[in-house]
Amino acid sequence: MVTPSFTAPEDRETVTELLRAQLEGLPARSPFYADLFGMHGVSAAAFTSLHDLGKFPFTTKQMLRDSQAAAPPLGHHAGVDMTEVIRVHASTGTTGRPSWVGVTRRDAAAWTDMVARAFRTMGATREDVVLHAAGLTLFVGGLPIRDALERIGATLVPIGTGASEKAVLALETLGVTALHSTPSYARYLAEHLRAHGRDPREFGLRKVFVGGEPGGGEPAFRAHVEQEWGAPVTEGLGNADMAPVLFGEAPGSGGMRFTGGRHVLVELVDPDSGEPVDAEPGATGELVYTSVDRECCPLVRFRTRDRVVVTGLSGSGAPLIRCVGRTDDMLIVLGVNVFPSAVRDLVQTLHPRTTGAVQIVLPRPGPRVEPPLLVEAEWGEDASDHEQLGRDIEALVRSRLSVRAAVTLVPPGSIERSQMKSRLTRPAT
Repeated sequence: MVTPSFTAPEDRETVTELLRAQLEGLPARSPFYADLFGMHGVSAAAFTSLHDLGKFPFTTKQMLRDSQAAAPPLGHHAGVDMTEVIRVHASTGTTGRPSWVGVTRRDAAAWTDMVARAFRTMGATREDVVLHAAGLTLFVGGLPIRDALERIGATLVPIGTGASEKAVLALETLGVTALHSTPSYARYLAEHLRAHGRDPREFGLRKVFVGGEPGGGEPAFRAHVEQEWGAPVTEGLGNADMAPVLFGEAPGSGGMRFTGGRHVLVELVDPDSGEPVDAEPGATGELVYTSVDRECCPLVRFRTRDRVVVTGLSGSGAPLIRCVGRTDDMLIVLGVNVFPSAVRDLVQTLHPRTTGAVQIVLPRPGPRVEPPLLVEAEWGEDASDHEQLGRDIEALVRSRLSVRAAVTLVPPGSIERSQMKSRLTRPAT
């Protein structure tokens, strides 16, 4: 049984009616869902309330890739003809091969509504001057965020990525109050400034908005970014196939709440069994999304592979979450699940003995890894005893993550920095 914990009570009746209409019309619009529903012996008639959504099959990323390979460019699941599509984005996932996401004019308006709601929750206002340092090409964290910030009325400075010198110029001259980027770039830009003799705090940022990858919710990583910029960090969470930002964190709230309103239905499921999980404090699970009123690429019970933990409840009783990593990125060491982002956060706690930069070296493709876990970490400016530092990192990983690690320390700057999403694993050379 699906528990609609993420949908506000006042929205549930409207969401139910919208989803019923979506399911009734979906087989005629989407050969993909006509076949999938038929294969599982289910039809729109099975849906009478939100609790019935569990009767419908999951949609996976691989299904969408196969659909597009069979019927390019947008796939059998597209739902509309290409002439109705006003923009195409891409989701790369872990394979590096893009899968295309089309949006109609109505879809784009819904995205803007959802993303604007998330950024208002995160603290954006019309008084802000926002340095938008995210990719402005196919990345859903680019143009749709621009649309939302302009909807709010904020002043947008669309720097994009790969333009740190221009970002510095904007910080110097435009009275920037907020930075929006991936967590990796927020740290990268601070390092870039320090490498040129500048203190990031001198620019007077008041807000740092992050998203696009885990990191914003990692305690040590977040504390480091906040210390570097002298500004609080709030994060958002979305999905390229569904919507750019569906969850937003109110300052000081301790987690992100669902901000997708009436456009998306969210479930929390057990990643292994697919069974529903009650979104109560302390619960962990995978987020599953269903579009309620999507025209192009409507998805039913789409498995995001985003693993989250429910950190608490908002004042209205809505679940608050943190993303702890992607199931696709998870490593399994003698039966213990290890997220590379968790290793990074532990190494970050030892700053300034470390820089916080880390990579896990994989002798063979995961997710199963034979111990010890091979970790490369950069020593920092206060690392006087490298051997002791390596032992301390190994002990920290063993005590906190319950796996044995072998740490190799490398000089600062040795691990590749990213202006988008950090690559926390690499194959052995």
